[in-house]
Amino acid sequence: MKKMMMVYLVLIIAFGVYVFMYRMDDKRSSAWPDGGLHGSIGENYVMVTFQSGMEYWKNIVKGFEDGGDALGVSVEYHGATQYDVQEQITVLEQVIAKKPAGIALSAIDSDALTATINKAVDAGIPVVLFDSDAPDSKAYSFLATNNYDAGVAAADKMAQIVGRQGEVGIITQSGQQNHSDRTSGFKETIASRYPAMSVVDVKEGKGDAMIAKAAAADMLGKHPDLKGIFVTEASGGTGAADAVIAANRTGKVKIIGFDTNKETLDRISDGTISATIAQGTWNMGYWSLQHLFHLHHGLTVPAPTLGNDVSPLPPRVDTGITIVTRENVKDYYAK
Repeated sequence: MKKMMMVYLVLIIAFGVYVFMYRMDDKRSSAWPDGGLHGSIGENYVMVTFQSGMEYWKNIVKGFEDGGDALGVSVEYHGATQYDVQEQITVLEQVIAKKPAGIALSAIDSDALTATINKAVDAGIPVVLFDSDAPDSKAYSFLATNNYDAGVAAADKMAQIVGRQGEVGIITQSGQQNHSDRTSGFKETIASRYPAMSVVDVKEGKGDAMIAKAAAADMLGKHPDLKGIFVTEASGGTGAADAVIAANRTGKVKIIGFDTNKETLDRISDGTISATIAQGTWNMGYWSLQHLFHLHHGLTVPAPTLGNDVSPLPPRVDTGITIVTRENVKDYYAK
């Protein structure tokens, strides 16, 4: 009799566990009725950049929008209109005040934006960074080109096209970690791999074609044997090309640019720019949205809370590069 009672007790407990697990599964399935991840149209995620009119952002915003469509949430895009730190801080403050579900941000200045990023995170708004990092902030993840490696790739390509010897220069954009990393990767690779080459000048281009043109013209004047110029952003590549044309040194001074705006692609097609580094821009936008969605819904644990060995949400994501030359430039024009 006692054995029968024990059997009944075990069966009752097992049935209770089954009912409990069934109800838990039912709750999970009601949260995601189609068996996949879905939010609501009232769930709003915001992307914030600077120089909002730049062609460069278009593919990133498209990826962000595609991510929103896939998850059934709404997205917005805001940006400082100029290359102005205070304007971007103001835009970010305005976005924080609206308490969105998450913010994807490209930081114009890694130090200046840190306090405002931390303000958003402390207010319970997840922030992920893309393209340009603020490494000392509380942002959960950074999705971008490995910019140091991009500089390495540019240096290897430059060495190839100038015959592994000669003087080269760099036109960059100060204050942003991504440009600093590209510059470092290029300089250090030239120094370590190509003893017959040297970086003789580094100038500020400020992301402006006319300023880059003036910088390149000055560089060409000071270094008459210059063989190449690496420009770490898109607008400056066309400015450097104009300076080389004006100096009647087309073909003698090789230019490697960055990104795939139409002007750069046209200059590769006509031979005035030798190559450009294409970034995985759509990936930056799409995966930024995915990361924010997972953080907002508590579907992942931010990596810093688990230590370095376990990172469900990776603190850094390399979105990849390719090198565009005259041979493959047609593949990069907008379809």
